[in-house]
Amino acid sequence: MTMQLQSYIAGRWVGREAAQTLRSAINGQPVATTHAEAIDFAEAVHHARTVGVANLLKLDFQQRAAILKALAKYLNERKEQLYAVSAHTGATRADSWIDIEGGTGTLFAYASSGSNELPSGNVWHEGPAVSLGKQGQFAGTHILVPRRGLAVHINAFNFPIWGLLEKFAPSFLAGMPCIGKPASATSYLTEAAMRLIIESGLLPEGALQLVIGSTGDLLDRLDGRDVVTFTGSADTAAKLRVHRNVIAKSIPFNAEADSLNCAILAPDAVPGSPEFDLFVKEVAREMTVKAGQKCTAIRRAIVPRAHLDAVASALRERLAKVVVGDPAVDGVKMGALASADQQRDVAERVAALIEGGARPVFGASDGFAPRGEGVAEGAFFAPTLLLAERALHTPAVHELEAFGPVSTLMPYDDLDEAVALAAMGQGSLVGSLVTHDPAVAARVVPEVAALHGRILVLDRDAAPESTGHGSPLPMLKHGGPGRAGGGEELGGTRAVKHYLQRAALQGSPTMLSAVTGEYVRGAARIETEVHPFRRHFEELQIGESLLTHRRTVSEADIVNFGGISGDYFYMHFDAIAAKDTAFGQRIAHGYFVLSAAAGLFVSPAPGPVLANYGLDTLRFVKPVAIGDTIQARLTAKRKIDRMKVDAQGRGQGVVAWDVEVTNQAGDLVASYDILTLVAKKG
Repeated sequence: MTMQLQSYIAGRWVGREAAQTLRSAINGQPVATTHAEAIDFAEAVHHARTVGVANLLKLDFQQRAAILKALAKYLNERKEQLYAVSAHTGATRADSWIDIEGGTGTLFAYASSGSNELPSGNVWHEGPAVSLGKQGQFAGTHILVPRRGLAVHINAFNFPIWGLLEKFAPSFLAGMPCIGKPASATSYLTEAAMRLIIESGLLPEGALQLVIGSTGDLLDRLDGRDVVTFTGSADTAAKLRVHRNVIAKSIPFNAEADSLNCAILAPDAVPGSPEFDLFVKEVAREMTVKAGQKCTAIRRAIVPRAHLDAVASALRERLAKVVVGDPAVDGVKMGALASADQQRDVAERVAALIEGGARPVFGASDGFAPRGEGVAEGAFFAPTLLLAERALHTPAVHELEAFGPVSTLMPYDDLDEAVALAAMGQGSLVGSLVTHDPAVAARVVPEVAALHGRILVLDRDAAPESTGHGSPLPMLKHGGPGRAGGGEELGGTRAVKHYLQRAALQGSPTMLSAVTGEYVRGAARIETEVHPFRRHFEELQIGESLLTHRRTVSEADIVNFGGISGDYFYMHFDAIAAKDTAFGQRIAHGYFVLSAAAGLFVSPAPGPVLANYGLDTLRFVKPVAIGDTIQARLTAKRKIDRMKVDAQGRGQGVVAWDVEVTNQAGDLVASYDILTLVAKKG
């Protein structure tokens, strides 16, 4: 039965009349139809700006992170429904895993990053605050806040689910409603995922809308609060980037475009070495996974001229074993391209590459015969290996991309030529260097990194855990310069910042504290008769502070600490050597000062403070000598409600405490933040 696809606009499904027929990549049979009804983009934008923004900002970063986690679990529990639909795209089970579980894995990753790194509330203090005046009553810092606009995400056909979710996750964390627009060819899989998302009931109304078909006048209706992101061809990216309204309204535009990614085999990776075998395996894998339809696939395999024949022979042997056909047939390892249109496009590009000076090394004439019923009408394409003998003088192989199971061998005579060939791609998402020689890595990587978004250095040590050349990871940046689009996606919470507005903030420390929700040194403090460590999480106020009693440091303290710690560094024990230093005398261990400060400010009885699990921003500012007297100031700096409970079911939150340790002259000697778990009263 052919699926009638619908858009999800302003809280309802839109579309009943069939328009474009979308066909199975396996056998050419109809799978779905887009809808003929035009979308009211004025309504879609208004819904996002009003309902979506309002609902998202009722939640804070932590609450949105929790929703992402719940959504990832929900989709994972129903993933088989998505695998069944994904089969029509020509993907094998392994290919679909990248798209489906790669997508939910990205949701999980952003849920974790958001929970661990983002504040409670909707103001992200991007400190530290700096004093701007001599009296300490005028300071400045930076904050990140929701833009109160919407994000339009335009995606490619190759990853219908991952493409939607990897953009949605950081946008949602940032409190920005999204309108997702998948490529039509595989939009039936995106729509299937969207139906599960809506059925889950987990997202606030207006958080996500879906467009099947054309974006119409959507971009004309955006303004400077909004963001547009695009994944797809470099040509389309270039057209969208110069859209009249995008330019006129200075709308942030992020592009991740297809690129001519390379892999370099270093001279030390000789035939028979583990690195040589890894290179061959990686190139063959990137040619055949998703039938080569990955924006990160290896298009240019740059090899030492002395090893060219060996590499070509090994790749031919490996590619000859790849069984192509219907993924439902046992033994099939590579499926089809996404559509007949894509099949024609790849064939035309291969022909152009050959006309431009490359020659075939392996391809359709080497026994290509897809397996399965009806595959003659499918969008299958043979793994195709080309060779450019004089790659420096064959511009076509550095300009034309066949977006399928196609790669070109390029020999080089020395590392300078290899680096030059890598640069001829004019900007790539990823490059790999396969070597076991650290000196080669140190020589090559800094140069090729200038034109690549990510560099994989692969050798026998990294291989067992390597995620491979073509796998973007949620915690690492995805994107590249030049032809690759000049944009950035993923990269952990870096990606969240792309959907927030950064503003410099100036004022008194008290005002900065009020705005950021964090104590800023110099701000008004709250001093009560109750020790801050006796407060439960809900009771504790930012700025609650304790000034401790004093302690004079003795020689016995230094000797005892040295004995317990085993630290007999000369500055603490050798008076003659210490006299010749800038300090001019023996000084206390920095970690003794830290320990002594804890002894000054802790409240030892059982109470709401459950555990100290770390220190941030520790600095030893000034030495503490024998006879100096120290005192500590403890102030509640930041509270984060991560909505977690302990093994007994008791709620708890995270509190960061600002600690200042001073000497008898009032000079700062140590400064740091302590991170603690604090129980909730309930």
